[in-house]
Amino acid sequence: MQRLPAKEVRPPLPRGPFLVVGLARSGQAAARLLASRGETVWAVDSGHPEGAAGLRGAGVEVSLDTDGLVQLEGTRTVVKSPGVPREAPVIAAALERDIEVVGEMELAWRALPNRFLGVTGTNGKTTTVELLGHLYRSAGEPVAVAGNVGTALSGLVGAIEPETTIVCECSSFQLEDTVAFAPECAVFLNLAPDHLDRHADLESYLAAKLRIFANQGNDDVAVYNADEPALAGTDLGGCGRRIAFCRGAAPECEVAVAEGTIFYDGEALLPVSELGLFGDHNVANAMAAAAAALAMGIDREAVREGLRSFAGVPHRLEKVAEIGGVSFVNDSKATNVASATVGIRAFADGVHAILGGSEKDEPFAYLVEPLTERARAAYLIGATSERMARELAPAAEAGIELHRCADLEDAVRRAATSATPGEVVLLSPACASFDAFENYEVRGDRFREIVGELG
Repeated sequence: MQRLPAKEVRPPLPRGPFLVVGLARSGQAAARLLASRGETVWAVDSGHPEGAAGLRGAGVEVSLDTDGLVQLEGTRTVVKSPGVPREAPVIAAALERDIEVVGEMELAWRALPNRFLGVTGTNGKTTTVELLGHLYRSAGEPVAVAGNVGTALSGLVGAIEPETTIVCECSSFQLEDTVAFAPECAVFLNLAPDHLDRHADLESYLAAKLRIFANQGNDDVAVYNADEPALAGTDLGGCGRRIAFCRGAAPECEVAVAEGTIFYDGEALLPVSELGLFGDHNVANAMAAAAAALAMGIDREAVREGLRSFAGVPHRLEKVAEIGGVSFVNDSKATNVASATVGIRAFADGVHAILGGSEKDEPFAYLVEPLTERARAAYLIGATSERMARELAPAAEAGIELHRCADLEDAVRRAATSATPGEVVLLSPACASFDAFENYEVRGDRFREIVGELG
């Protein structure tokens, strides 16, 4: 199959001087990119992110512990990091003054000539992006993986060859700041309530996600989940060629799973039992990745072998140990209720679920059913533990023990003591980590450490 080519022309970069707001990983990468092109760059953050001060050596004027309002004077374009809300005073002021505001992903996309494959959805983005990278590598094709999964997109500018395909994880925070972003292939996995502390409601959250399709042209590809209720009757937007994936033999689905086999365009691709991943949700992720890779021209046999050999990503249903017949599974990346539900239901029963973390204003009542179906007990930690205990009371009434724990270590040790051979101690928090850890990776690493101490 012929490779889908990259667009010949990208929109030009916005005009400087630039103000970069938010100096975590992506903000720092954007500032370095602009400074390397000889632009005047001011960079601000309300805190002291690690590495931010080092930007001064790259020719960036850095101001920390500031809201950036003073630095807005003289700015032509604001580059907003995804973690900065549009309601932040400096962003609101920029918009009021008709100063252009773009996101880091938009900026980097304009500066890169490569083919783009973007993946969005509430859950499964990281797994699907990494799986796509694996499929490309299995085919011997040059690929770079970027976005929320390690490398900021701006960091790839000047670092990869033009023929390299970029597979990029696209969050709603990144997509809401896009202007012209139009990946050659865009993938929409699913939608569930998340980040409602940032987006006004579920409709606004969906609208942000759908921006991944908005600017696609006739030569682009739009891969979507035909089983996703939120997309039923919804105009995806853009002009990309639609490719659906779904369960069952629906005629509109080019990639489908039926009778235990994944089919592509009516022909068997791979038995589900041969997937390197486990869990029903990962069957959908595999279908999405296969649809995108095949649409982009990757060889069918390479896709088949890549689906077999991919074993998953850290912090997402990652088995870290088995001690005395008890499995310990790190699902720290489950930072919302929908993702934790998937994690709990990945196991037949006997789950000892560790839940809790920082607040995202998401209801926990949706965890009652999966806990009642699959769990023995839940161990509640962090800032949400009190509210979780209240909202999970129906699970307790159904016989699921709820334990309020002092911290992650206390929860792991109590769960390990209670679990019997054949059962699972699962860290699947349904919450962000910021009450106790810098991010979900640090939380997952700490889980591994604690489990290692048990052995």
